[in-house]
Amino acid sequence: MAKKKNNRVKSAESDLKEKLVTLNRVAKVTKGGRTFSFAAIVVVGDGNGTVGHGLGKAREVASAITKAVDDAKKSLIKVPIYNGTIPHAQHGRYGAGRIFIKPAADGTGVIAGGAMRAVLEVAGVHNVLAKSIGTSNPHNVVKATIDALSKLRSPIEVARMRGISMDQVFNG
Repeated sequence: MAKKKNNRVKSAESDLKEKLVTLNRVAKVTKGGRTFSFAAIVVVGDGNGTVGHGLGKAREVASAITKAVDDAKKSLIKVPIYNGTIPHAQHGRYGAGRIFIKPAADGTGVIAGGAMRAVLEVAGVHNVLAKSIGTSNPHNVVKATIDALSKLRSPIEVARMRGISMDQVFNG
């Protein structure tokens, strides 16, 4: 059973898919020389509207990825998905990363690049048009995409907020 609080979802962790977005080798300069470690950005999702992102740093690649997955499981959000696409167009922003996502017709596929594609695929969006406008930094693009997805509203939610019926949402 899923518990929901502030758009964050805790679900069964066994059915989550994980996708590595980037893996960076980072260096810390000490008096004894450079110490290398790895920073991993990972997105996790169930392919049915739940998605989260995480960052992990460690001396070994496997440890960094494991830490990133654990971090991502702590930041899961629920995204409204209808007929394999999103309900409406939305902008997202984080730092210098700006993105735009727009619903697409059935059969279009995920038209998105790099870090955005990973987030949208694990979220379970099958048809969407997306554009990264600002920086191509994967940290900012992933967080901007999550920002845009968290701003999406389902038609049922819009009708309830406005106090009108579903027909009036679509027709007037």
